[in-house]
Amino acid sequence: MIHEKNYLSEVKQNEILNMSKFVVAENFKHHTEEVVSTNRTSDIESVYKEEMDYLANSKAFAVRTDEGEIMGTIRVLRWDYITPMPIQKMFGINPLDCANGRAINEVWHIGRFAIKQGVRDIKLLKKLMVCAIAPVCEDSDNIAFAECDAKLLRIMTLMGIKAEIVGESIDYLGSETIPVCFPYAGLIDFYNENKHLVPAADSRPQMPAFKLPGSVVFKA
Repeated sequence: MIHEKNYLSEVKQNEILNMSKFVVAENFKHHTEEVVSTNRTSDIESVYKEEMDYLANSKAFAVRTDEGEIMGTIRVLRWDYITPMPIQKMFGINPLDCANGRAINEVWHIGRFAIKQGVRDIKLLKKLMVCAIAPVCEDSDNIAFAECDAKLLRIMTLMGIKAEIVGESIDYLGSETIPVCFPYAGLIDFYNENKHLVPAADSRPQMPAFKLPGSVVFKA
């Protein structure tokens, strides 16, 4: 049964484990038609631990039904220039090496995107993406990174989100996963066209300001 009504809300700390289970389960169902069993416990624990490590500098969102069933999730993380981001751990890619001469204000990471199998509501996908890229779109010198499923990357391209591939793909949680970056210019048109889908609440994570390391200076 696919619910027509759904509600967007922030994922609280005590809901991170349920979000982690949802992300792992839906990734394998979408890409391998596999039902998560005990052999996926380690994947769930890994996702959960990573999200708890990022908790102070991140914010996660979920779309739920009236009954509280999760229909989709996404998480946005602001890099503190110290804690390794997933793209560094999975691909060995330093985000600062991907600037290509662009000035950098803030570096963000978008992850844990998952949609319940069978859901065909494109607005649900757009709502989650708007939440994730809202803080990135606050400054033209911001940039975001993600490890993107190949199928999702094609969908985002069709929606008008412009990503730059920054490395070779790997297999992760049952699917071909590609490292990408999203410069401000590749996101702002999509954001302006779809921000009306999300209530005008502040989706920016509340955290102290981080300074770019003094040894790294970029000028356009």
